[in-house]
Amino acid sequence: MPSSARLLPIMLVADSARILDRSTQFAAGVEDKVRTILDGVRRLGDEAVADYTRTFDGRAPREDGGYELPADEWQRRADSVPAKVIEALELAASRIRAFHEAQRIPDLDVERDGIRLGLRCRPLARVGIYVPGGTARYPSSVLMTALPAKVAGVPEVIMVTPGPSAETLAAARIAGVDRIFEIGGAQAVAALSYGTASVPRVDKIVGPGNQWVACAKRQVYGEVDIDSVAGPSEVLILADDTAAPAWVAADLLAQAEHDSEARAILVTTSRKLAEAVVVELGKQLEDLPRRSIAEAALRRYGAAVIAADLDEAIEFTNRYAPEHLELQLEGARDICERLTTSGAIFLGAWASEAAGDYLAGANHVLPTGGAARYASPLGVYDFVKRTSLIEYQREAAQRDATQIALLADVEGLDAHGRSALQRQAPGVVDEQGRVVAASANGRK
Repeated sequence: MPSSARLLPIMLVADSARILDRSTQFAAGVEDKVRTILDGVRRLGDEAVADYTRTFDGRAPREDGGYELPADEWQRRADSVPAKVIEALELAASRIRAFHEAQRIPDLDVERDGIRLGLRCRPLARVGIYVPGGTARYPSSVLMTALPAKVAGVPEVIMVTPGPSAETLAAARIAGVDRIFEIGGAQAVAALSYGTASVPRVDKIVGPGNQWVACAKRQVYGEVDIDSVAGPSEVLILADDTAAPAWVAADLLAQAEHDSEARAILVTTSRKLAEAVVVELGKQLEDLPRRSIAEAALRRYGAAVIAADLDEAIEFTNRYAPEHLELQLEGARDICERLTTSGAIFLGAWASEAAGDYLAGANHVLPTGGAARYASPLGVYDFVKRTSLIEYQREAAQRDATQIALLADVEGLDAHGRSALQRQAPGVVDEQGRVVAASANGRK
């Protein structure tokens, strides 16, 4: 059994500064190297994509010179997935789709004082989703990124991945992905951002990736929209002495096994629970296939934080702003109202974060690193663009012109004022705005 003494550090809230500091800075040299890759793809297009993909992934282009996965190969590989896995993916997709359909944003129409204002919501034209590949298999991430886009009405979803598994391809088929390119890393983000001869330019890029992908997304923001700059995944479990130590330990390990940078935090008023959880972690790690990863994450970034009372525990949780928050304590629904900064909240011991990752239906693409203070889960609203509509009746335009000109004068923008005052000139246009007489200078 691993030594429990240092497996999950136990500390007081006053000693928790280390775990509150979750920087989104990248390893030395990564930003400069990513900038070089982005510039190469911007200038050389497919040639640079191929060079970087050979270098980093050891994959040459297909016979046509590109990396797009042909439809027949896509279908053949997806068809190799066992029926029971397809059934689970389809169940997850149905729940994700149903939850996200309820997020559709209606157009807005407001009329007052002769002014009609509207907010028109329309889907983005093309979206790119990044899906980790290689040894990783993340069909759930395909469902969570592609389905909200399709529910929003996005006509074309482009998926990039450095080598998809058969399960990932099956999920892409179920979710309605339109095209797949077997490229990854910063060069894939660059291809989606700038477009190449073979890879179409997108309006937005979403989905998780390593630090190279996250850094590239940060640098291309403005050329395209992005969902977020994702950091290591994290869970905070707020528990009292009614919680089952084995369940708390299992849920901490479910987070810690993601990678050695993952954050798994227990916050409790019960030192007895914290000590029992540490013992359970040692037991459950013994036969965990990803033991070395989970143990490294627990030792480096995990903690059991002891709060003096529930108020201090809640205050700490709101400061931490976790990606995932589990409430394994009495009165979870009432306490939930006081927790304001989490990406997703799992109420009660029966709601595991694993259920949220795969099958519940809410989106598992969530803000990390404290960004849950201001950011939201990925949803349909991320794939629509809102446009304001402003319509004036004649009387309203003439009534408001003087005050518009007054405010424009305050800001020293004379042409703004003159533009509004033009509408006061008599006999220039009719009620429909059609010109009926030549305009004077518009001033009385």
